[in-house]
Amino acid sequence: NGIENKAFEAPGPERAEPDRPARDETLGASSEAELQEGPCGWGSCTPSALQLCNNPQGYLAAYSLLAVAQGIVVNGLVNISLSTIEKRYELNSSLTGLISASYDISFCMLSLFVSFFGERGHKPRWLAFAAFMLGLGSLVFCLPHFGSGKYHYGIKLEDTCQTSETTSANITCNARRKSSHQNYLYVFMLGQMLLGVGGTPLFTVGTAFLDDSVPKYKSSLYIGIGYAMSLLGPAIGYVVGGQLLNVYIDIQIPERQDTTYMKVDQDDTRWLGAWWIGFLGLFFAIWLLIIPISMFPKHLPGTAKIQAEKISETHDDGSEALVQMMNIGDSFKDFPMALLILLKNPVLMSLITSSSSEALVATGFATFLPKFIENQFGKTTSFSATLGGLVLVPAAALGQLISGFLVSKYKMDLKSIIKFMISTSAVALLLNTVFLFTECRNEPFAGVSETYNRTGTLNNLTAPCNANCGCLQSMYYPVCGRDGVQYFSPCFAGCTSYLVDNSLTKMYYNCSCVGKPKRESGSEGVLFEAVPGKCPTQCKFFPFFLITFFFAVVFTFMAVTPTTVAILRCVPDKQRSFALGVQLVFLRLLGTIPGPILFGIAIDNSCTLWDMDECETKGACWIYDNKRMAYLLLGTSAACKIIAIIFLVLGLYFYKPPASNKAVLQQDAEMVSAVN
Repeated sequence: NGIENKAFEAPGPERAEPDRPARDETLGASSEAELQEGPCGWGSCTPSALQLCNNPQGYLAAYSLLAVAQGIVVNGLVNISLSTIEKRYELNSSLTGLISASYDISFCMLSLFVSFFGERGHKPRWLAFAAFMLGLGSLVFCLPHFGSGKYHYGIKLEDTCQTSETTSANITCNARRKSSHQNYLYVFMLGQMLLGVGGTPLFTVGTAFLDDSVPKYKSSLYIGIGYAMSLLGPAIGYVVGGQLLNVYIDIQIPERQDTTYMKVDQDDTRWLGAWWIGFLGLFFAIWLLIIPISMFPKHLPGTAKIQAEKISETHDDGSEALVQMMNIGDSFKDFPMALLILLKNPVLMSLITSSSSEALVATGFATFLPKFIENQFGKTTSFSATLGGLVLVPAAALGQLISGFLVSKYKMDLKSIIKFMISTSAVALLLNTVFLFTECRNEPFAGVSETYNRTGTLNNLTAPCNANCGCLQSMYYPVCGRDGVQYFSPCFAGCTSYLVDNSLTKMYYNCSCVGKPKRESGSEGVLFEAVPGKCPTQCKFFPFFLITFFFAVVFTFMAVTPTTVAILRCVPDKQRSFALGVQLVFLRLLGTIPGPILFGIAIDNSCTLWDMDECETKGACWIYDNKRMAYLLLGTSAACKIIAIIFLVLGLYFYKPPASNKAVLQQDAEMVSAVN
């Protein structure tokens, strides 16, 4: 009923055989793609210079830039700014957790619909829409800074022992009144939801377009590069955001005449950094990306030929024939049937469950690895956060690049990809046992692991030597005593005085709880008994832990790119974007949302000293049992990885390749033999 197009005829006499997997669906899609392959540009404006970018490499560059920008905002700047936002707008941790979860809520609500409609639409335009929403979300997120007025940092609280008889009497429980600044919570949530709207097309429709435009055995390499670039974003976000937090929140520090208002510096607990600058800058940068992204045509040149040459590896459960026969995916009324087809695909659901279990571990460690390093090895908070990022981000990017390259180089079919994922997950599980061999004992801590010079009791910070100091357990400012024991704060160490040396470091003396004071040279008779910070740890496992955990992360993320490729191959062609949308919904619901919660519960179970304010309200945990923390993290991560491996094995067991593929492989082998 139409004109034959020789471009779509397979070479050789075998093209007419029924065994050939070049389906009518694929041919129809290829014809449509050829009709809509076009030049780069905007309408009739198609400069010849732009055609140099009208290829998969040009699209990959634009996709990667947007992925980097999304990573900077969502996984970099937001995460590093939450603690500052919490203080500035007087929000508790549960409310800042709601801000963080707003991105995932929006993502889950829209992912299925965007991926369903985006499959048949103009994918580069969907990506331009993603850039618009990401930029808008960045702008909205920083608006509270411009509406909340100047920051007033208040008076500086004294950290030493105040022996006045009225000190302890003045510490009363005053219920906090709700601040008007807390209403900005809803603005932050709106910004996060807009960012979620922008992230949805990027990792569903955008990834599927990349797979459409390259040969099957090259798609893993391209997707691996794109995903690796998305991991570069958080690294840039943490570095840039960390530097911006060294700038005062209102840029210029106000001068005060009142001496009770001591000028703040970066070491002061009242200091707040300029968290908002990064969001404002990314708003302009992301919107500039709309211009190059919107220039790509609906299909890149050569897409039709690439689609015609691809051999189906769809799981043989009849879904492909059903989608083709009923033309599922052309209208919204097909949505329930399309979703049901994917949910009934055992290979797809096994891959999704496995990747969700791995995502739970990855997000848990991304959130709490700095806390583990800080407490296990006695490092500072900032150093632990920086080091955690330097381990996680490069290792994750390297793992995705290596796996994408290997799958592409060895032209793995679907079964080989799943076997490859099983092997990498098993190696990652073995490497995770590093927690068994690197747990470090807790250093002596007065009132927690030992008494105050044989006075007082365990699990009680107050002892006779500091009973009259009126110390607050909500002010955690650890100091290391001359006796090698760590104290909760200079006040709990009984220190009544301090001097500031040439390096602007406080040196505390007259500390009634610290044993055996020592005369320091050059101190002019002053007895220095405690210095700020935790006591140096005696644990020597830190380098071994970093190296081993780095490779554990590499092997963990070596399963990410192959999982995406396997999902794209095991479902009908018309449902590839939709399958990625389903995966991302499950990834959020089963992985990234509960991951930090489960790891947080595990870490909280190892707490030995909680923050208690004057109203006896429990706050954050100050001191952890290192051994218990290491074992709980190992148990949680090992359980998730075992679940992931089990579902990969199930996916391999359930997978049935199309029957026609066997005939094709046999014919290809015979042709090779004949040529030789």
